[in-house]
Amino acid sequence: MGQPFIQSLATRSLATRLTLFLVSLLLLWLPFAIPIYALIDDPNWQGILTLTILYGEFIWLVRWWGREVYRNPHILHRYGLRRSKRNGRELLFGLGLGLTSLCLLLVLEGQLGWLQWQSPPAAFLRIAIEGLPIALGVGFAEELLFRGWLLDELQRDYRKAIAIWINAGVFALLHFIKPIEVILSSLPAFPGLVLLGLTLIWAKQASGGRLGLSIGLHAGLVWGYYLTHVGGLVEYADVVPMWVTGLDRNPLAGVMGMLCLGGIAIGIRRKMRSKVR
Repeated sequence: MGQPFIQSLATRSLATRLTLFLVSLLLLWLPFAIPIYALIDDPNWQGILTLTILYGEFIWLVRWWGREVYRNPHILHRYGLRRSKRNGRELLFGLGLGLTSLCLLLVLEGQLGWLQWQSPPAAFLRIAIEGLPIALGVGFAEELLFRGWLLDELQRDYRKAIAIWINAGVFALLHFIKPIEVILSSLPAFPGLVLLGLTLIWAKQASGGRLGLSIGLHAGLVWGYYLTHVGGLVEYADVVPMWVTGLDRNPLAGVMGMLCLGGIAIGIRRKMRSKVR
């Protein structure tokens, strides 16, 4: 692509910008992904290596995109990745909020007799330690992708409210790239994913555009799920339908999870209103 064409992308339609960006990312990724899938048999290592390369190339491409297309050499700062103590404190607060909220949800369900707590396995400390960087990695990658790059691109073409709802919808839809039978069986989880997407956007707005709170909240929820699911801390009693407690044993993919996310969203929205005042 020539320099005049690259510079003209800032005025092109959203569809054109997104298509060219994603195609460029795919072309950068495939030369690494194809040999990995061909030479490595372990699906876990395939996923780890290819996703690590994908997100590394995404960050590089985003910085190039910001510098060459938008004439902004600090595009990550615009997205909300800012090196500051305040952003770090918000990340830690979000991590604690997500983990604590999920634990309180499970404690409530235990009190209602919907699940039983199990003794931690001998390897639980190792599971907790390895789960934290995984959760932070997922939180960082998805927040930079959805609440950073994609939200910024949407807001360049649409009013803020429309951009927010499109962003949350796309976030939920991309979690449904699965076989059709799995999609149909897990459809009740879709509203919860939309609400999670909205909550993470509101967390960014409540933080003055910084991503620390969103990353921390996302990571805290992922870490809590990892501890209870991989660590085997809870066993559901099957006294109520799964759409109440969570499809596929995911505590956020049910009515109770929606109530939990709703409580977090209300708290964040109140924080936003208090700042406006």
